[in-house]
Amino acid sequence: MKKAILGKKLGMTQIFDESGKVIPVTVIEAGPCVVVQKKTVEKDGYNAIQVGFNDIREKLVNKPLRGHFAKAGVPLKRFIKEFKVDDADKYETGQEIKVDVFVEGDKVDVSGVSKGKGFQGTIRRWNAQRGPMSHGSKFHRAVGSMGASSDPSRTFKNMKMPGHMGNKNVTVLNLQVAKVIPEKNVILIKGGIPGPNKSFVMIRNTVKA
Repeated sequence: MKKAILGKKLGMTQIFDESGKVIPVTVIEAGPCVVVQKKTVEKDGYNAIQVGFNDIREKLVNKPLRGHFAKAGVPLKRFIKEFKVDDADKYETGQEIKVDVFVEGDKVDVSGVSKGKGFQGTIRRWNAQRGPMSHGSKFHRAVGSMGASSDPSRTFKNMKMPGHMGNKNVTVLNLQVAKVIPEKNVILIKGGIPGPNKSFVMIRNTVKA
């Protein structure tokens, strides 16, 4: 059975296992999520559920989305994602999905938007080497050679150049659930996940298991 939930990254901390070993964990407020729409093979061509998380004021939602939530009879939500499932019949519109769908030891993939770092040079963005730092070199953190000038007289695509760094969809695979705290809607995942604190993330059982 495929398992998935939406959540909000709260930050990182550490816990101790039975042997006293320190485990670095990311704290995620996961759910409760609500099923906004159910898609089936007969009607849509595939099985999936659309899930919403985190209440939002009506003022911040446009009219089409307001109608979408009203049709489902669920509160307005800020974060909406769709998950493909094999057993869409087990879900009903308005049904809540809570953090206890996962248990300690589960392997998960976590998706989020990485921290944006603005426009960066090749040294920070691509881990390039700098030039000599002596006074006469006049070449310290420049890009360096980008290709021949006479032939082909152009720069090839996908060269590692300066540019916008971060702010991309990133998925970290095969992380382990360290602890689940259902009464607080909190899940602790071993290791780091993409995005700043208070950013939204998506947790699914791993594709690599």
